[in-house]
Amino acid sequence: MSFGSKTSVLRAKLRPRGFVAVFYGLCLMLPLAGCFVGTEKPDPALDIPASYSAGPRSQRAAEIALPPLDWWRGFHSRELTAIIEQARAANLDIAAAVARIVQADAQARIAGATLLPAAEIDGSASQSQSSKNAGGSGSVQHLYSASLNASYEIDFWGKNRAALRAAEETAVASRYDREVVGLATVVTVANAYFQVLAAQDRLRVGRENLTSATRVLNLIKQRLAAGTASQLDTAQQESLVNTQRAAIPPLEQTLRQNKVALAVLMARPPEQVAIRGGSLRRISIPRITPGLPSELIGQRPDIRQAEAQLAAASANVENARAQFFPSIRLTGEGGYQSAVLKTLFQPASVFYNMAAGLTQPVFDGLRLAGNLDLQQGRQDELLQNYRKAVISGFADVENALVAIQQTTQRERLQGEVVASSRRAFDISEQRLREGTVDLVTVLNTQQTLYQAEDARAQARLARLQAVVSLYQALGGGWLPQPLPRPRPPEASDAR
Repeated sequence: MSFGSKTSVLRAKLRPRGFVAVFYGLCLMLPLAGCFVGTEKPDPALDIPASYSAGPRSQRAAEIALPPLDWWRGFHSRELTAIIEQARAANLDIAAAVARIVQADAQARIAGATLLPAAEIDGSASQSQSSKNAGGSGSVQHLYSASLNASYEIDFWGKNRAALRAAEETAVASRYDREVVGLATVVTVANAYFQVLAAQDRLRVGRENLTSATRVLNLIKQRLAAGTASQLDTAQQESLVNTQRAAIPPLEQTLRQNKVALAVLMARPPEQVAIRGGSLRRISIPRITPGLPSELIGQRPDIRQAEAQLAAASANVENARAQFFPSIRLTGEGGYQSAVLKTLFQPASVFYNMAAGLTQPVFDGLRLAGNLDLQQGRQDELLQNYRKAVISGFADVENALVAIQQTTQRERLQGEVVASSRRAFDISEQRLREGTVDLVTVLNTQQTLYQAEDARAQARLARLQAVVSLYQALGGGWLPQPLPRPRPPEASDAR
């Protein structure tokens, strides 16, 4: 294998019969090109587990695991469904991803143009006069020309085909990237909407707690007026009331900020978006199973994107290796040329010129060798990225399954805490009215109830977010099928 940047070019004018013979001879050798340069497909060497440790143990349970395309409808929230559909249609990140697909398709057509002949029509007219003082005759001469120029590089070593394949795989990766962005947008919308509902729930709890604390404060003030309570008792309850009142503004801020975030995701000004919201308690929690780990590779668009990028890198390695071999180019020019316009298209004005050229790299300062090392390094990098994407996918599913199990248990236990705390507060408040309990007990039961109710709302939010994360980890929301590849170049695309 030789290196080089300087080239030695052999060009010879051939007779038509000899030129055609050479042309057909080269074409007959084209099928042998793959014997010299082949695509190396690295082995990812992945160890795929038989099942998820936190998932269903039976094969039957795994068979129904494929997330539906519109998985967000499983939460049974019309407003959430409407917001997600608007975001899917108008989100600016998705629009940018679609624009990247257009660019990648264009690059594929550009790369494919080298596999087709290039032709152009050339027409010219010139007039010249020689100088008598310089020894010329001083006569005026005209030259008219109309010709067709064509050139074609024989892709004997598969260099151009490899470049086209790399561009096509990059275009495929851009389609998976659009699905990744779309899935991330839907997940972000769902989480932001649940944050809105959680903030509304916590605001309701905070205001109810403020009302309860104010009611107790008024009761203590009545006892103070009757001489059965002290100024210290009143100050302690006032501190609790002010604490509850101070907890409301941050929740209002969270509520408004998440509404603004939803507006941005829908590509609309916040002033034009009205989010009604409601309560997390009204959101249904769908039941989903993770399926088999081997199915995850085909379900997640980010894994498919990494796979397509690896395929493009492998094609680039093939292209870099083929650049070490000679380049064979056929050129031809034919048309009419005459000194008189009226005789331009007569048979006697016909001319043609055909040539075949071969360029072999000899020395280029190790540029080709460096490019090959670069492409091989890039291939290895994308191989590791692909392996990481697969392993991270398994880890995401495991984490989501564990999160669902633990948050479900947490919400159930927190509900029991709220129920017992509510009973304790009601009893302490009643005994406070009767004067049979000290204020410290009342303060403790109030704080315990307030914290328990707020924690229950956060537990519900965490459970819903865990469900959303599992849908995302499973690659829900798109068809796990090969996406359409870019349109192959046609003769009309050649310039």
